[in-house]
Amino acid sequence: MEKSAHTTQPNQITYKHMAKYKLEYLWLDGYKPVPSLRGKTQIKEFSSFPKLEELPLWGFDGSSTQQAEGHSSDCILKPVAVYPDSTKKNGAIVMNEVMLPDGSPHPSNARATILDDPGAWFGYEQEYFLYKEGRPLGFPKEGYPAPQGPYYTGVGYQNVGDIAREIVDTHLDLCLDAGINHEGINSEVAKGQWEFQIFGKGSRNAADQVWVARYLLLRLCEKYCVDINFHCKPLGATDWNGSGMHSNFSTTYMREVGGKEYFEKLMAAFDKYKNEHIAVYGPDNHMRLTGLHETQSIDKFNYGVANRGASIRVPHSFVNNGYKGYLEDRRPNSAGDPYKIASRILQTIATVPTK
Repeated sequence: MEKSAHTTQPNQITYKHMAKYKLEYLWLDGYKPVPSLRGKTQIKEFSSFPKLEELPLWGFDGSSTQQAEGHSSDCILKPVAVYPDSTKKNGAIVMNEVMLPDGSPHPSNARATILDDPGAWFGYEQEYFLYKEGRPLGFPKEGYPAPQGPYYTGVGYQNVGDIAREIVDTHLDLCLDAGINHEGINSEVAKGQWEFQIFGKGSRNAADQVWVARYLLLRLCEKYCVDINFHCKPLGATDWNGSGMHSNFSTTYMREVGGKEYFEKLMAAFDKYKNEHIAVYGPDNHMRLTGLHETQSIDKFNYGVANRGASIRVPHSFVNNGYKGYLEDRRPNSAGDPYKIASRILQTIATVPTK
C-alpha cells in the first residue's frame, strides 16, 4: 500500500488503495505475409488507471511466434499505447512494439519504420467478412445468396441476418469505451461484409488503434463462434466484392499549403513508387485490384476526382480548397498492416520537396 502525504491526526497515516490491473499485452508476431495478433496478461498494482510511462517492459518466447530461434528466444515487449478494457474490472489493453534484447527494433517491427510526424493524419476504412462454418455469415450451405445490391448499408434480416448487427454494434461500443477514435460502421456490398473507420492524428496513432480494434473484434466474435476473415478476396474470382482498407492521409503541408503543382509532383512520386506501395498493401492484392468492383488494376497507377475506380481518389473538397486537404489511397487491402501502409505513404511523401 502506498502511504499518503496527508495525515488527519498526529501519528495517523492514511493509505491510498492500490488496485490490481489486468494488463493485456498485445503484439504482432513474425508470421508472413500477414502478422497475427498475440496477447498475454499480467497483473500489476496501480493507484489509478496506468499511464503509458508506468507500464513495464515484458518479454515472450519468440521461438513460438517465428521471431527468434529456440537457442536464443527472448524478445522484448515495449508498451507504446494503453487503452481501457470495459469488459474487465480494472482491465487495460497495452499495444507493444517488439524489440530485440539489445533494445533495437525487431526485424518484424514495422511500427518502428514509420517516420515520426505529428502533423500526419491517417484515416483507415477497415473492411472484413464475418465467417461461420467456412462461409460468409448469411450464405447458404450450398451456392450463393441473392446478388449484390441490397446488402450495402442494408437493413432487415434478409440483408444482415440475426447476429451481425449485434456484433458490430457491440464492437463499436467496446472501441468507444477504449477511447479509440472510431468514426463509424456500415454493412458493405457483399453479404456478410462490414466496415469500420478509424481516424488518428500523428503518424502512428491511427495504426495503433486499428490493431487494437481488430483485437477487440476478434475477441468479441469468439463468443459467437464467428471468425473474422480479413482476406482481400475470400470469395475468389466471383462477382462478389473484395475487401479493402482505404487509407486517407494528409500532412500539415498538404492541409495548409498544398497547391496544384505540389499535388501533381506528389502523384508523380506515388506513380514512381507504385510497386513499393503494392508490396506492403496486403497479400493477394492481384485478386482484388482487377479494374473491377471499384478498383484500378494492380499494375497501373492513376488518380481522379471522386473516382472510386482510381488508385487514389481525390475528394471534391481537396480541389475546391486549392488542392489542399486529404487524399484517399484505395489500393491497401483489408489484410494490410497499417504500420507498413503508413510507413510507405510517408516515405513517398518525403521524396517530394516543399517550398
